[in-house]
Amino acid sequence: MMWDTEFAVGILPQLLEGLVVTVQATLLGYAVALVLGLAVALVRRVRVVGPIVFAVFEFIRSTPLLVQLFFVFYLAPANLTPLTIGVAVLGVHYAAYTAEVYRSGIEGVAKGQWEACRALSLPPLRVWGAVVLPQAIRKVIPALGNYLIAMFKDTPLLFAITVHEMMFVADTIGSETFRSMEAYTLVGLLFLLVSVPSAIVIRRLERRYAAV
Repeated sequence: MMWDTEFAVGILPQLLEGLVVTVQATLLGYAVALVLGLAVALVRRVRVVGPIVFAVFEFIRSTPLLVQLFFVFYLAPANLTPLTIGVAVLGVHYAAYTAEVYRSGIEGVAKGQWEACRALSLPPLRVWGAVVLPQAIRKVIPALGNYLIAMFKDTPLLFAITVHEMMFVADTIGSETFRSMEAYTLVGLLFLLVSVPSAIVIRRLERRYAAV
């Protein structure tokens, strides 16, 4: 099958609509992962519930994302859209990873900082909000950014639960026109156009915060 430039140009608007959905799912899922991951990292420090939370999220991290998508999709209430389910599953799945990143950042806070807080008798909210978390999060920004790119590259899995992201659109075009080469090639190029600049930004962040 020969490459058809006119056909490729004609399907580009449809694929760009799919790209919008892909980016939307990534950003929303990433927001869930950031907030939930931080909550998990903090709860894990509580003696009673910490081990239980650790076991649950270790199970989530150890099972394939595609299996989780199917499981939730078929058990979720019918009024939830595939996109909502996809965002939730992506967010929870990646929260298992961001929680570990936050944990490493918290443990990396100098022991002297904790001792100074105790010496000043600062309340726990002040200790965490003004001293610990600002330092911990600053250290792990590059690592968190890497998971944003990873989540973006995992969004094609949402195709399995009928989310109209780029892969779903490309597959639909291929099944309707019997021309898949242009659609899948453009999907790959669009992923590169978003992922490569993002990776460059992440590398700059790594250099910037390397000495922190």
